[in-house]
Amino acid sequence: MAKQVFVASLSADESCVVKLARFFPEAVPVHIPVRVTRMGANGVSALSENAVIQFGTPREVLFASGLALDFEDKIRLENSDGSLDAEAAIVAMQLHNGSAAVAARFLRDVTNWIIKR
Repeated sequence: MAKQVFVASLSADESCVVKLARFFPEAVPVHIPVRVTRMGANGVSALSENAVIQFGTPREVLFASGLALDFEDKIRLENSDGSLDAEAAIVAMQLHNGSAAVAARFLRDVTNWIIKR
């Protein structure tokens, strides 16, 4: 089973997503607007919001969210041009003032979604 990270205290002067990214050494800054949908237990879409992926690795995405998410929840990530349409599971969260920085790991390989140089 994957390791999970949870940290609850944050300072107001630093983005909670930036702080969470420190736990992912491979993470690179990106700016990818997406639609995040929390999947219900039966695989049907439950709640969704627009978000921006702020950091990414070949296997994870990090973004701020106002959705009621918890560890191991499944989400679907879609961008507007359809080049990213993937399911992921929440593996880490960092809470701050009613919102959360979230790290989600893809459930399947997503090729070329992020290219490291």
